[in-house]
Amino acid sequence: MFTHLPPSEYRGRIEAVRRRLADTDAGAATWFNATSIAYLTGFHHIQTERPVLLCITPDHVAVTVPRLEVERVEPNEHIQTVIHYFDYPGGNPIRTAAGMLEDLGIDRIAADMDGAPGTMGYDGPPLSDFLDVESQGWVDRMRYAKSDREVALIRESSRWANLGHRYLADFTLPGAHPATVSQRASMEASRAMLDTLGDQYLPRVRGDGPVHAGFINAEQTALPHGHTANRRLQFGDGIITGATANVDGYFSELERTMFVGEASDEDEHYFELMLEAQTIAIETCGPGVDVAAVDQAVWDYFDEQGVTELAQHHVGHNIGLEGHEPPYIDRGNDETMEPGHVYTIEPGLYTADAGYRHSDTVLITEEGTERLTYFPRSLDENVIR
Repeated sequence: MFTHLPPSEYRGRIEAVRRRLADTDAGAATWFNATSIAYLTGFHHIQTERPVLLCITPDHVAVTVPRLEVERVEPNEHIQTVIHYFDYPGGNPIRTAAGMLEDLGIDRIAADMDGAPGTMGYDGPPLSDFLDVESQGWVDRMRYAKSDREVALIRESSRWANLGHRYLADFTLPGAHPATVSQRASMEASRAMLDTLGDQYLPRVRGDGPVHAGFINAEQTALPHGHTANRRLQFGDGIITGATANVDGYFSELERTMFVGEASDEDEHYFELMLEAQTIAIETCGPGVDVAAVDQAVWDYFDEQGVTELAQHHVGHNIGLEGHEPPYIDRGNDETMEPGHVYTIEPGLYTADAGYRHSDTVLITEEGTERLTYFPRSLDENVIR
């Protein structure tokens, strides 16, 4: 059971960046993106209007942060220098970051972006106002394939997502409100996870528990990103669930189409089409397979069944530190599946009144695939009686 990454994982990532840096004319590589900073150093922060800039040189790691992050970042063993400004806009974050780079003797950088993202109203100057900037997207590509330890964290996330989903099914009854069912299932699963892991659990959430389980119901299921309906559950309702757990910042994804009490003949028809499409997608996945081929296999099946007009999105996406990560399983993508890639497999069908979608988290292995989420998939096992 793994609940956090070891320091060696971060050291390896930093060294991988330095090897890439050596092939450029830049003296340092920099990142504004919060997920990239967490990936490289283990320093997790909330991206707000206060920019954070991470800098990696051939022999040093430094960061510029707002004052309120200083105590959080200083204990980080992978960062040697911490520079701070007081706040935005008065603290001049980009000028402070440029000063940090100047003190390190850097006049040219390879950057994930020229300026901080315009999050929460931030509007500041680019780094290129102060030094030469070339672009790089190294971390995005590094995150495609997960290490064995990263896979172990996603596997652990799947374990607790399954428990949250089980509670969700147990608490789903006619007359219950979707919001309170979700809160109760999430709380019980989070309590079990925290009690079980104890001090092995690293806090990566703020004011919430590590497990989330919930669903959309009624007419909202016809919308792939529908909202929680303000309507109590009724006998015969279809629901589309979602469950995940945060384990050292890594996530899995588990979704099921379920029915309260019974499924109608129409529900059963579209459910079985969706389930077969997901089976086709999983069986098509594997090392060396073009992601476009997986999406195409599902589209060909939908075309054969005459339901392409009910499909509204591609088959899935990579997952890890973020809910959606590239490569995307899309006919317009020219990427290839490789061992260590972890994908959600979630083809869906959406009529005017209802939606049908399962999602499972699937690992690409040297030999084929492994389904990390394991809640039952059949219709009979997804009718809540």
